[in-house]
Amino acid sequence: MPKKVERGLLILIIFLTVGIAKAQQENAKKKLPNIVFIYADDLGYGDLGAYGATELKTPNMDKLANGGIRFTNGYATSATCTPSRYGLLTGVYPWREKDAKILPGTAPLLIKTSQMTIPKMLKEKGYHTGIVGKWHLGLGEGNLDWNQKISPSPNEVGFDYSFILAATKDRVPTVYIENGFVVGLDPKDPLKVNYDKNFEGGPTAISNPELVQMKWHHGHNNSIVNGVPRIGYMTGGKSAIWDDYTMSDTFLGKANDYVKIHKNEPFFLYYAIDQPHVPRIPNPRFAGKSGMGPRGDVILEADWTIGEFIKTLQKEGLLENTLIVLSSDNGPVLNDGYNDDAVEKTGKHKPAGPLRGGKYSLFEAGTRVPFIVNWSGKIKPAVSDAVVCQIDLLSSLASLVGSDVKTSDSENLIKVFTGKSNKGREELVLEATTKTAFRKGDWAMIPPYKGPAVYKDVNIELGNNRDYQLYNLKEDIGEEHNLALSNPKKLNEMIACYEKIRGKISNNVTELKLE
Repeated sequence: MPKKVERGLLILIIFLTVGIAKAQQENAKKKLPNIVFIYADDLGYGDLGAYGATELKTPNMDKLANGGIRFTNGYATSATCTPSRYGLLTGVYPWREKDAKILPGTAPLLIKTSQMTIPKMLKEKGYHTGIVGKWHLGLGEGNLDWNQKISPSPNEVGFDYSFILAATKDRVPTVYIENGFVVGLDPKDPLKVNYDKNFEGGPTAISNPELVQMKWHHGHNNSIVNGVPRIGYMTGGKSAIWDDYTMSDTFLGKANDYVKIHKNEPFFLYYAIDQPHVPRIPNPRFAGKSGMGPRGDVILEADWTIGEFIKTLQKEGLLENTLIVLSSDNGPVLNDGYNDDAVEKTGKHKPAGPLRGGKYSLFEAGTRVPFIVNWSGKIKPAVSDAVVCQIDLLSSLASLVGSDVKTSDSENLIKVFTGKSNKGREELVLEATTKTAFRKGDWAMIPPYKGPAVYKDVNIELGNNRDYQLYNLKEDIGEEHNLALSNPKKLNEMIACYEKIRGKISNNVTELKLE
């Protein structure tokens, strides 16, 4: 055979081989499901109709629950926001990271850029990754200049696209950040932020109460933005300040745009909605609709928002190839710093359902939250009492997409999440403001801790007690009967298992300032 013919055949074989490999890669990508996390902020176990709420109507969240798997023992890793978000994205218990606590808006990035995260793992498998909504995991490396590109940010820990608020709605800076840049910032009016000292002449709720439209109750008396006193001090950046009334619509628009742009490739969207965290400022379309004040109104708004987002998935032909996880970062709180009638207008509604405690608490309502997995046409509707946790999503999703990524804390429960098994995790360490409790089987154990029994500003039991607490959750979901003294055998078993994971029990825990 002439050499020219041989060379031509070799080139043809190489071309065909490369083409086949590329086609196989594209086919593999097409088979991968889209993955969406809808992550609410302070939404309680009892806030959804599917979880027993009768006074609030949440038809869209209920539809997801009733069309998928509704977990009755689904947990966040922590009873506060920053640690939970850290655990969700990294698959690592937040108590292993000393800085995983409620962060100010100026905190440096908590997740290390070298650390594995869910978006990083999914990117390795060909996913486009995006975050829309609340971040609250720190930005930059300290001494941040908000007027330049902000780095590291979500974009450096696995997200191809990000449109976020830095911390919480009640903390400065009150601006949106897109791919590391403050949106709408005028360079002639630089943005400055400080959590220790006010800027000269800056009005606060203390110095200028006449400028306040939403009255503060505790901890929210620094810079006033849009008539709302916030935590921290801020000056400049006037053109970039968000509109509180349209925040939910803004995030919905960005989430919908993201889906439409990336519908032809597998995508992961972390849609971290802003509700019902304070300040609760519903769009006028929802104001007064719940009869429970702003907290009830913003839950109605959140439900509508989720419904509109699901409609977009449906219109784009994506719903049947999209795995949706709906959950919350921690349990509920009524008065969380503002006088907004949340306590006065709750009526018969029980945000925690049958559970004891709430946000900040070591009791069940601190970390047991709504936890729903929906995959239209792939997951049969069911109610599961399997114990699952948000840290398990990393290893589970890795298994789903063919990745070998895992962490020692994250268990592969993909069969549980997709309804093929009801055997969840056997044990779980839960955290609240640096203190930890333990769940194993049907039992919950809280070690002795110093500190107040009740966080008086928010009227929530924290779980602090000088004695051990032991509860049988199957028989006593409301944790009313402490069995530590009457069942020493079970208590000692629980302590031994807990200490194997957590280390020797010590009640000399640093008290955190809560706000």
